[in-house]
Amino acid sequence: MAEKLMKFADAVKKYDPVIGLEVHVELSTQTKLFCPAEVHFGGEPNSQLTPVSLGLPGSLPVVNRMAIDYAVKLGLALHCNIAEWSQFARKNYFYPDMPRDYQISQYDKPLNGEGYLDVELEDGDIFRVPVERAHVEDDAGKNTHVGGADGRIEGADHSLVDYNRAGVPLVEIVTKPITGAGERAAEVAGAYVRTIRDIVRALNISHARMEQGNMRADVNVSLRPSPEAPLGTRSETKNVNSFRGIEKTIIYEIRRQAAILDDGGEILQETRHWDEASQATAGGRVKTDADDYRYFPDPDLVMVHVTKGHIDELASQMPEMPRERRNRLQGEWGFSDLEMRDVVNADALDLIEATIAAGATAGGARKWWLGEISRAANERETLLEDMPITPADVARVEKLVAEGRLNDKLAKQTVAGVLAGEGTPDEVVRKHGYEVVSDDDALEAEVDKALAADPDIAAKLKAGNMKPMGAIIGAVMKATRGQADAKAVSAIVMRKVKS
Repeated sequence: MAEKLMKFADAVKKYDPVIGLEVHVELSTQTKLFCPAEVHFGGEPNSQLTPVSLGLPGSLPVVNRMAIDYAVKLGLALHCNIAEWSQFARKNYFYPDMPRDYQISQYDKPLNGEGYLDVELEDGDIFRVPVERAHVEDDAGKNTHVGGADGRIEGADHSLVDYNRAGVPLVEIVTKPITGAGERAAEVAGAYVRTIRDIVRALNISHARMEQGNMRADVNVSLRPSPEAPLGTRSETKNVNSFRGIEKTIIYEIRRQAAILDDGGEILQETRHWDEASQATAGGRVKTDADDYRYFPDPDLVMVHVTKGHIDELASQMPEMPRERRNRLQGEWGFSDLEMRDVVNADALDLIEATIAAGATAGGARKWWLGEISRAANERETLLEDMPITPADVARVEKLVAEGRLNDKLAKQTVAGVLAGEGTPDEVVRKHGYEVVSDDDALEAEVDKALAADPDIAAKLKAGNMKPMGAIIGAVMKATRGQADAKAVSAIVMRKVKS
């Protein structure tokens, strides 16, 4: 049965929303956090395992140094206090995808302490999100529920467990309560998670593919009567794996909780799940407090010591951060604020930069990625970066246009051929004979036919009325299957009417 919801505009007028985010970022190390099992997406289920990742008796964990370095770099980007001494603890709970029945995480001595992240909103405003900690832990495996709708546990008759992901290193970035966002709470959350995605990619420490599960977020929402009131009871929507899903979860929970409070009810502290099909959250289990996890230092692991000198060394390796890079590229490319915002929203920044590096102009690169290719990606319901066309392909198409070998129509057909898997732009052009007809003799013959077919237009042109020129060019284009050089056709017509 559908839950009662209050209109969003009414909800944020009556209540002050407070949100919190726990963003899980899997690190792109070659091996797992505590064992040498390889890490790669899409492997045969249960093929990337060692006794340690299965939690077999007698197996002992050894910390992956690269994972710690990656985590320190992320902490530096989040302006965190980096602890020289940190400690792993056992977080005890039972779930089928946890082979040890406990997770190795960090509790009271995390690697990265308090920090913050400034995020840019749609209108250019900067909102500071306070970070409580960014600790290191190993990931759980993955359950696949069989027999239910859309892979959900409801209605399933059995479940399968893949432990390949168990033990993969990740950093969990936990915010403090985010206050003061008001009606823009969802926008702030979306911008925050997008910024984290951009940062970890810039650091080259994570693939950050939300659709593959190596970046996901737990979304906490609570309401209170006013900004001065104590924090309300929160819900926690688990493992939301899309930016739009995060934003929609917050909007839905604000509307749901406002309706409950307005009816005099109480909010249940529970975990929930976002259902893309119904565009709603669904209740899960009553939320467990930290005390119930019975944290204690892992006796198989010594404390992690990262020296001040090593932190300084890692800090010296930090690349340009995403916001500074965007500002620099916008200036270099000459894009307006709106044009650059469209590029960022389309996740096309890297693609456009690579296309320019391959020889395209900034305007041309933007035109193709945000035009034909973006439309095709939307039709296929896939990411722009996963489309079967490379920045070098796009740059080649633009060069063919600049050389006069393709017109705009033929260029679009060439791009469509590349996207259809017909080969490189040059191969597609050769296969279909797309190249522009610019031979004067061939074009002159078609112009003569067009003028002879419509003497009235020819007379108007000779009298100096250039309005019918388009009809002649159109006739020649039709005769040449759109492959005529329009400028060459126009020049031939002008020569003939003046003779």
